[in-house]
Amino acid sequence: MSDGRLPVRRRWLRWTIGVIVIFIVLAIAWVGIRGIGAVNSLQEVATSSSKLKQAIGQGDLDRAASLSSRIAHHAESAHDLTSDPIWLGFGLLPWLGPNFSAVSEVAEIADDVASDALLPVLEAADALDLASLGLSGGAIDLTPFAQIEPSLADASATLTSAETRALGIDADATLPPLADAVREMRSTVTQAATVVGALHGASALLPSMLGAEGPRNYVLAMQNNAELRSSGGIIGAIALLHAENGRITLVQQASTQDFPPLDTPIPLSESTVALFEDRPGRYLQNLTSIPDFTEAGPAIATRWQNRFGQPVDGVIAVDAVMTESLVAATGPLAFGPFTATEETVVDLLLSEIYAAVPDPAAQDEIFSQAAGALLSAALTGADPKDLVAALSVSADERRIRIWSAHEEEEAILSASTLGGALPEDDAQTHIGVLVNDTTGGKMDFYADAAITTSIGTCDGEPTTQVTVTWMNDAPADASTSLPPYVTADGFYGVPAGSTRTLITVYGPEGATPSHIDRDGEEMSVQTALLGSRSAVQHEVLLAPGESSKITVEFQGTGAGERLTVVDHTPMVTTPETSREELRCAS
Repeated sequence: MSDGRLPVRRRWLRWTIGVIVIFIVLAIAWVGIRGIGAVNSLQEVATSSSKLKQAIGQGDLDRAASLSSRIAHHAESAHDLTSDPIWLGFGLLPWLGPNFSAVSEVAEIADDVASDALLPVLEAADALDLASLGLSGGAIDLTPFAQIEPSLADASATLTSAETRALGIDADATLPPLADAVREMRSTVTQAATVVGALHGASALLPSMLGAEGPRNYVLAMQNNAELRSSGGIIGAIALLHAENGRITLVQQASTQDFPPLDTPIPLSESTVALFEDRPGRYLQNLTSIPDFTEAGPAIATRWQNRFGQPVDGVIAVDAVMTESLVAATGPLAFGPFTATEETVVDLLLSEIYAAVPDPAAQDEIFSQAAGALLSAALTGADPKDLVAALSVSADERRIRIWSAHEEEEAILSASTLGGALPEDDAQTHIGVLVNDTTGGKMDFYADAAITTSIGTCDGEPTTQVTVTWMNDAPADASTSLPPYVTADGFYGVPAGSTRTLITVYGPEGATPSHIDRDGEEMSVQTALLGSRSAVQHEVLLAPGESSKITVEFQGTGAGERLTVVDHTPMVTTPETSREELRCAS
């Protein structure tokens, strides 16, 4: 006869299931409550970080210190709320797990940045005096830079590590609102790492490079983006700067006509010759075609030294578009018969001057006057904070490249974006688009481009697809409405108004092209190896209003990575870059 009780084994099973259900309910409630608190804390971190950036820019260090304490408190709170065993256990679940892991990782990164990077940066900012940045009467006080270097080194290392970890979070595997937050955090950390890295580089390099240990001479090469070359534009003017004890002076200006073509070209790398033959080695103007500035810089220095005899300690290449940011800092600039403002300076230098002053020799003289006036205004009349902001924007857009003849300095420079070296694939995979004009005029003022990347798998192989749409947006009557100096008037075999351009596409390190086409048709191309990167180059001839689409698929090591960034030649109009769904051309 039964006594109405369940067998012991069944009772234990029921109790076990009940306990598990209760545990799951409590665990869900636990992570739900803690998740709300963590998200709120991270939102406070984001809001306060925006205010902190503004406070530092205004030199309000008291407010910056208060905001930093608030950021540190909320970041620590978010980290504590998302680092207990239950939360970490939910991170192991399929589908939902990546969301928990992402929040936990974001909170930990925020905590590390707040505790290990903010304080050193604020201490450095205080020591440097943001009100003047050490700039007085055209000279820079170099003493504070050596004092702040150690703390900035620590902050830079923390932010670089944080950036690498942030890039490793798979935002595409999380829910859309969280994915947006991860991408925003990633962008913020990358921006902070770039800025602090630049400050650290400046603190390490400026004392010696600006003559604290002895006088220095630098060649300044000014690039004209209306005639594109790999690093920005053809060298249109060149000068020698002297730096001593923090004071920079312009000691000599020269024209490209002072550098006639060489009968025997200077030595070039195999990759440069494969893409451009020996033209960069013969013509000064073409030295910026060289894709890697660690090769172009010393070549420019060699041409100057062979022509004028002065020893050169380094080369600085800047493009004409950066004058927009600089004039925003200096105010209106007068040179020759012109007065340029932030809104007009680029159009004036790259387009209008050719119609107003037809004589090329007179143009060169006006360009020299503009360069001298801009340098003088920047060193003596610009607000230091505005000047640094302008230089930061230009550096971020790759419009400034620096090479040093001093080995220790060059090691630091070549590892930064300022060094202009070909990128290395690490936490991010890089692809690139280089543009070189062969029209012989100044038609690239009217050039435009769009670059798309598509990541995935084709034929079972990881694939990175790069599509470049190149456009000639010159007016339909360009052959008659534009000056002959701009169109080249057919001198180099290109009909007036048309453009002829070399478009070079390079892929991830170790990957090779599996498919190449232009406007849907396979055509002959030039190929080269840029280090361990495969590069393909099309020659594109376009009449006004025409466009052409180049597609290259890369497969192999490094291809198919989601975190792929696009590097490209700085143009007058920055190309639109986007990510699209992969449609295998092969």
